[in-house]
Amino acid sequence: MLPRLNKIKGIHPGTLLRWELNNRNLKGSELAELIGEHKQTISAILNKRRDINPKLSIKLSKEFKTDTDYFMLLQASYDVKITEASELKSMPNISNVRKELFWDTNFDDIDWIKNKRAVIKRILERGNESEINEIILFYGRTTILKEIKSIGTSYLPSFKANLIAHNLI
Repeated sequence: MLPRLNKIKGIHPGTLLRWELNNRNLKGSELAELIGEHKQTISAILNKRRDINPKLSIKLSKEFKTDTDYFMLLQASYDVKITEASELKSMPNISNVRKELFWDTNFDDIDWIKNKRAVIKRILERGNESEINEIILFYGRTTILKEIKSIGTSYLPSFKANLIAHNLI
């Protein structure tokens, strides 16, 4: 039996289909045959390379005994999750960060996600109040606390002072 939508919102319908096929000991090609669909279509959905359309949602709902819009709602939920994730900020508000802090690199080429540990360390060591607040806002406390653990200690006393001042210890 398929789970209720509110329990699985945001996952790709292919993930759920693969799980259900495994539970039923069915192959994708067998499902395709059961619902009168091309094997390649089902394979693409199972591998998250294709989305569910209304016609397919109806076909699947008959086979899996769900509401006709079950798979469409799941697809819509997944699409919203992906769109939301892509619209998240990929860099902090750089007007709140002095370029001089990163004197040893090209400021415009910083990958704020990939290099978060180095960025967090540099700003906690040498940043001012505004810069520290900006990285806390951008990365979030949970991420910063995790990175601080991997950083360990710093030779600059300002690092520990800033951790204390911003309740990061």
